[in-house]
Amino acid sequence: MQNYTLSQIADLLGADLQGDGATEIKKISTLANAQHGHIAFLANKKYRSQLDDTQASAVILSSADAEYFSGNKLIVANPYVCYAKLAQLMDTTPRSAVTGIHPSAVIHDSASIGDNVAIAANVVIEAGAVIADNVQIGPNCFIGEHAKIGQSTKLWANVSIYHEVEIGSDCLFQANTVVGSDGFGYANERGEWVKIPQLGRVIIGDKVEVGASTTIDRGALDDTIIHSNVIIDNQCQIAHNVEIGSGTAVAGCTVFAGSVEIGRNCQIGGMVAINGHLSVCDGAIITGMSMVTKAITEPGIYSSGLPHQTNKEWRRSIAHIRNLGDMKDRIKALESLTKSLNIEDK
Repeated sequence: MQNYTLSQIADLLGADLQGDGATEIKKISTLANAQHGHIAFLANKKYRSQLDDTQASAVILSSADAEYFSGNKLIVANPYVCYAKLAQLMDTTPRSAVTGIHPSAVIHDSASIGDNVAIAANVVIEAGAVIADNVQIGPNCFIGEHAKIGQSTKLWANVSIYHEVEIGSDCLFQANTVVGSDGFGYANERGEWVKIPQLGRVIIGDKVEVGASTTIDRGALDDTIIHSNVIIDNQCQIAHNVEIGSGTAVAGCTVFAGSVEIGRNCQIGGMVAINGHLSVCDGAIITGMSMVTKAITEPGIYSSGLPHQTNKEWRRSIAHIRNLGDMKDRIKALESLTKSLNIEDK
């Protein structure tokens, strides 16, 4: 990892430096674990008390928190965003494949391979595939017939890109991701399942990041579409004909059933399940473990997951839920009785 002075970091981040600009920084750490030569950041005021004891050589913080720290500091509008940019600068993550083509890779003669492409061991690239410049393809990846992968996109190990999938530039796919597998399409004929071939594609925009072991199914007839600047976490299921708008973030283990339409700049928490053929408007926020069973048409925060209880409390709650039907009937009867008594009194 390259070391930087505080002055260099301040220039790169556009920060207001207060302190010794010659201080050398070799690592980013949390406030609690930072040592000499480390830089930390404060993005949440609930950790403000840690400023008193931190051993960090410098701290990135906002102007509202600057007065609480007397050491070297970089004052910025958004400390968390600046932490992200500094982490990119100091990132030591290796390439998924070294430059060049490994001799064990199997590449069809009709595939098009751009300049400065890195293809690791045991990669298979099928007929008509197009790999643009500066793409990195990790070990054991599969690229299907006529698939297209845009410039500077990076695939980690064991990623499978099925036939005719189109991926934009500057995307990142973590290990074991599958893009373009069949959607869950079947017809039932007198108890026998008849497979419906999935004839659509998957179209993915630019700067999309997809987590490990996530599956994005191809469309049944029309395409599954992931627009630019979408981020999808690990172990998510994106079913056939789903469309996700630009700037949306999807946390881990979330499931979208077929033909769901997600708007732009949405935030969808972990383990959310969205029923098929529903739409979610731009800017919606869905908290973790929610079950979405009808369309969301207005921006806002939506929740349905139940917080945990002790087993005793849970059993009591379930007993009440089982009696809701009977309670409803009794309330209706009481309302009718009250209404009749009021009429008689009059």
